[in-house]
Amino acid sequence: MTLNNKKMPLGKVIARLLLYVVVFDICMLILYPYFVMFCTALKSRTEIFSMNGTILPISAMWSNFVDIWKLAPMGSYMRNSIIIAGGSTLLAMLCGIPAAYALSRMEFKGQTAFLGFIIVSQMFAPVVLLIGIYKVISAMGLTDNVLGLVFINAAFNQAFTIWLLRGTFMSISSDMEQAATIDGCNRIQAMIRVLLPVAAPGIVTTLIFIFINAWNEYTVALCLISTEELKPLTVGINIFNGYNMIEWQYLFAGSIFAIIPVVILFMSIEKHLVSGLTSGGVKG
Repeated sequence: MTLNNKKMPLGKVIARLLLYVVVFDICMLILYPYFVMFCTALKSRTEIFSMNGTILPISAMWSNFVDIWKLAPMGSYMRNSIIIAGGSTLLAMLCGIPAAYALSRMEFKGQTAFLGFIIVSQMFAPVVLLIGIYKVISAMGLTDNVLGLVFINAAFNQAFTIWLLRGTFMSISSDMEQAATIDGCNRIQAMIRVLLPVAAPGIVTTLIFIFINAWNEYTVALCLISTEELKPLTVGINIFNGYNMIEWQYLFAGSIFAIIPVVILFMSIEKHLVSGLTSGGVKG
């Protein structure tokens, strides 16, 4: 009995090695700023401004990560950012899912024009409408209020939510919903029990996008929030940006804390992407 050991051609081996090298280089380019930020967060002020300094800290000062909680209300910043990002994500999804479902399953006059309006609304950045936003929020009595930022972030992410979820719902056959109606479900029950589980990957992608957008929002929060304890993390860490000197070690340490919740969210949701592809598609 003989074994046929097929060797990979030399050309394919070289091509694969080149691919690995390119991917590795791209990863290094992406991760390098974060590496520099982490190293700077471990340095002392003297070492940061030293003419003979290096990227790696001479003596790691882990106390910088503790000191920022004493020098600034980091707990309040973190809580406000979680409320704003989580609340706006929930509100945008609650409004966007029914709207996207209606646009994907129903036909009505002016539907094309309405979809075009949704796309056009994405062209306007919050900073362009800042004066109008301030007047509306002021009229509602929500200036210097976390709830106002929840509404604003949900509104500015609504168009993307509807457009992306509409495409997701249209890619799913309506036969499963019709089968659910035959089994006694109404339209809403069929959407919740059948369509949403199958559309889980698109919903998760949309959710992550909205959360990251709301978490990173800076300009509107800077203009509407003046009370220190109500500022989100993106605005609050500016407390280390003084008139005469920037406390880079504290600023970067606070930035690392700002990255952690987004990473945790992605890691906790990512595992549900594959399982959501077929769940709900077959009657159990």
